[in-house]
Amino acid sequence: MRRWPSFSNSQYRAMIVLEVVLIGIMFGLFLCQSYHTDEAGTATVAGQEGRTVKHAPEKRYTYAVETEPVETFPFDPNTADSTSLLRLGLSPRLVRNIYRYRAKGGVFHQKQDFARLYGLTVGQYRRLEPYIVIGEDYQWAADRIPAAKTSRLSVRDTMPYPKKLKVGEHIELNSADTSMLKRVPGIGTAYARAVVSYRERLGGYYQASQLLEIRGFPVTALQFFVVDVTKVRKINSNRLKQSTLSNHPYIDRRQAQTIVTHRNVFGPIKSLDKLAHYSDFTPDKIERLKAYVEF
Repeated sequence: MRRWPSFSNSQYRAMIVLEVVLIGIMFGLFLCQSYHTDEAGTATVAGQEGRTVKHAPEKRYTYAVETEPVETFPFDPNTADSTSLLRLGLSPRLVRNIYRYRAKGGVFHQKQDFARLYGLTVGQYRRLEPYIVIGEDYQWAADRIPAAKTSRLSVRDTMPYPKKLKVGEHIELNSADTSMLKRVPGIGTAYARAVVSYRERLGGYYQASQLLEIRGFPVTALQFFVVDVTKVRKINSNRLKQSTLSNHPYIDRRQAQTIVTHRNVFGPIKSLDKLAHYSDFTPDKIERLKAYVEF
């Protein structure tokens, strides 16, 4: 059997150091022989004499982006199309904002209105301001059309004013129209319309004092009215529905419900006195209903 030579500890350490030195020398020779670079920036490949590879300095590349040339020409922001607006140098976002504004009914009445466009910069507005042309149809009429010359007489002065009634003269309340009512001292257009409207809701007046139920009606005007009670329209309390009954100014919803419930339980109503025991019908309410209810 072959025996391996034995070494002392110091010999082992010397061998390890020698191996490390040899490996370092070999690695350095490998790096030196792989590439030999001269001062001009050329390298010689190891093992291939006479052949050189030139390494040019690293270059930085830039990309040219094609952009549409910006033009300036007269334009109306109310009618200009997207192609024209883009040619003016406006971004697609600004063009969309213009279209949205016009779609919602927005109008550029003057140059300054274009400056309020969302996203437009001061520089863009100053560049385009000399070329903004607002069409005549989009300008304020007050600035374009001169005001018509009017005479010193107002429109009211040219209208015939109704001649007022004198004390002792009367008109019939249930047949008078608004023109006739305006002849009564203290009654103008508003009160005349209110008298006719309330008359339609009641079915007619049975006495002139009912006019005081109109808010602010002048008491002094009552002396000029006479009332024809035969013109009063009555309502049938045994046939009408609850909703129809409650439309009358003197019958509220609770009273209408009471009338319907009473006739459903006890049969047709023959007199308003039958409703007197209900809290909804006080004596004064029954009294003023008598002129309008029939059975």
